[in-house]
Amino acid sequence: MKRVAILQSNYFPWKGYFDIIAAVDEFILYDDVQFTKNDWRNRNLIKTAQGKKWLTVPVRIRDLHQKINEVTVADPRWPESHWRKISASYRAAPYFSYYESYFEKLFLETKADHLSQINFRFLSAILKLLGICTNVTWSTDHAPIEGRSTERVVNLCRAAGATHYVSGPAAKAYLRPEHFAAAHIDLEYFDYAGYPEYPQLYPPFDHAVSIIDVVLMCGPRAPYYVWEWRLDGHSPGRHQP
Repeated sequence: MKRVAILQSNYFPWKGYFDIIAAVDEFILYDDVQFTKNDWRNRNLIKTAQGKKWLTVPVRIRDLHQKINEVTVADPRWPESHWRKISASYRAAPYFSYYESYFEKLFLETKADHLSQINFRFLSAILKLLGICTNVTWSTDHAPIEGRSTERVVNLCRAAGATHYVSGPAAKAYLRPEHFAAAHIDLEYFDYAGYPEYPQLYPPFDHAVSIIDVVLMCGPRAPYYVWEWRLDGHSPGRHQP
């Protein structure tokens, strides 16, 4: 059995993104598809004393059909700006000083020009902190994939040798289950409900913020609040890296 999930890369994603990665054997970054503006590809939310605020990587869009892996940075000064905002908002977090040098280096030594590479850099760093050892690949690592929409996802699953495809629940609106059935691939929808709350700055509590929130608030206990809590209920298909 091989469980696969396929998602576009996000900038400093929320904890659910990492939870689904922990649930599969291979996670495929689907960045050879069209970039969408005002989406999670190049921005995410952090908590501040003034409410939730966006951290946005400024990007240069050539045309409406540009692929995610073709998108480049418009202003190379963004890492310093983002780190200043995170420092100001989370300096009172219990584990800020513990991780300060780690994240400062992560931001200030980011020199990549392409958004996909930036997202991968941050993704890899957080996976390490969370103890998630799932194999992460790119859609372009597999054989040239034909088709559109569901057909292309199914073909990518085939190329990866998947027996089970784990999808986010929003995809119910457009995925065609019969295509997976015809390919003998079990289609599963991930359930993001039930996350335990943790101590958080600036109430009320909000699950839908960047992963950096739970890391800086919970430190070594962060994996529990992201994915390990599911092990308590022995959720089917979960595996500990």
